[in-house]
Amino acid sequence: MLLQSLLINSSPLRFSPKTRIFRNPRTSQMAPPILSLVLPSETGRVLSIQSHTVQGYVGNKSAVFPLQLLGYDVDPINSVQFSNHTGYPTFKGYIGSVSFLDTVLEVVSKLRSVNPKLIYVCDPVMGDEGKLYVPQELISVYRERVVPVASMLAPNQFEAELLTGFRIQSEGDGRKACNFLHAAGPSKVVITSINIDGNLLLLGSHEKEKGKPPKQFKILIPKIPAYFTGTGDLMTSLLLGWSNKYPENLEIAAELAVSSLQALLQRTLNDYKSAGHDPQSTSLEIRLIQSQDDIRSPQIKFKAEIYS
Repeated sequence: MLLQSLLINSSPLRFSPKTRIFRNPRTSQMAPPILSLVLPSETGRVLSIQSHTVQGYVGNKSAVFPLQLLGYDVDPINSVQFSNHTGYPTFKGYIGSVSFLDTVLEVVSKLRSVNPKLIYVCDPVMGDEGKLYVPQELISVYRERVVPVASMLAPNQFEAELLTGFRIQSEGDGRKACNFLHAAGPSKVVITSINIDGNLLLLGSHEKEKGKPPKQFKILIPKIPAYFTGTGDLMTSLLLGWSNKYPENLEIAAELAVSSLQALLQRTLNDYKSAGHDPQSTSLEIRLIQSQDDIRSPQIKFKAEIYS
């Protein structure tokens, strides 16, 4: 599963007096106008390229709806359509290749030629907890070609280690990893989950000006005794949505994203327990639709601690 989210803040494309209106030659009816040109999104428009499942909430199924709730127009491209997510015993279909990443990079390049202000948020979905999901050769492609063009990078701990080439065993290591990734390209880096001494935390870093120390912070995250699917995809979409609303305050965007996700996970856990299901027996499908209020208007319960 690959998540590449492109956020277009403001398109420079507008209709001019020379704009031509085309007619359908078969029906002689006037073709509908291109919506993004006639009525450009005031909030922002997102091109979300990732996997899609018929059942369950991962990939685009996990990301599109929350972004829409936050006011964004979303154009999803499904890199693959699964029957279900890969946590089930069987599933059909998968794309994880160099050629696919090449295509995504071409899309980024073409869109930036039209809109240089385009924001590219990349969740480099390569693996988790020491397990690689993709072919080994994709690691170097991410390092050398994807990271340099990303505006924001949102890896988990294992992915950050793959991209930097060193282990993250302390908060200091995490901050060092963020600095390493800043030097490679992205001005914003969020390591979405780091396990250190039994504690789970998010570590964020915003390099507001090249060559100057980034503003770095952490958010302690309570561990919920269950395994959920689709949380990484959802977290990246929430970070994308909120960071565009608070472009100079990554820590606020992260507080909102974490608070929203934790409320959703707690609701999911409670609902499964109410149904008589043992939440530790299997992975749980997140209760996305039932958590609309937590996505749209989260109560900030998890605060960022700024490093001095």
